[in-house]
Amino acid sequence: MSAIALSRPLVGGFVPSEGVARIAALTGFAVLGSLILWASAKISVPFWPVPMTLQTGAVFLIAAAYGARLGAATIGLYLAEGAMGLPVFSSGGGFPYLLGPTGGFLIGFLPAAALVGWLVERGFGRSPFELFGVMLAVDAIVFLLGFCWLAAFAVLPSGASGIGAAAAMNGGVLPFVFGDIVKLALAASLVSAGAQLVRR
Repeated sequence: MSAIALSRPLVGGFVPSEGVARIAALTGFAVLGSLILWASAKISVPFWPVPMTLQTGAVFLIAAAYGARLGAATIGLYLAEGAMGLPVFSSGGGFPYLLGPTGGFLIGFLPAAALVGWLVERGFGRSPFELFGVMLAVDAIVFLLGFCWLAAFAVLPSGASGIGAAAAMNGGVLPFVFGDIVKLALAASLVSAGAQLVRR
């Protein structure tokens, strides 16, 4: 596939340059993105060694298509919805959910979206393979944040904090690595295909 030009967000061509129309369009995209994230958290796909949701793929797809500011704002909206108690996370919602085992991964989506969007805006990821590489590198940051939180700080039902490094690695990281690779490859392909359509 030929190189793509993602020097501005994919949705940029659909957002007016100023005025109320611009605010309305950005708000609409943010709400749409939060709904996509909501749905992706609820869709469980049978996978080995554990079932997976589509959420990571949705986060990175939104980041690459929306750009740094709108992408981060969309993830922030989604997290705010969950913190306020809306059942947008895979198993519910509420602020205590963000303090639980998956909290580090969820919060990690915010800087990840900003970083992927920022890199894409600056010309990184001009082919599907390069975009996949960008996403994969940033996903490592999400895994790192999620691992550290789960190992040492996550509030468990028993009231204890963290499950330890070995358990966090074996239960919260390793089973999900291959699934994330598949999801990121799909996200990169979809964004690249969308860019091709927009150019045409």
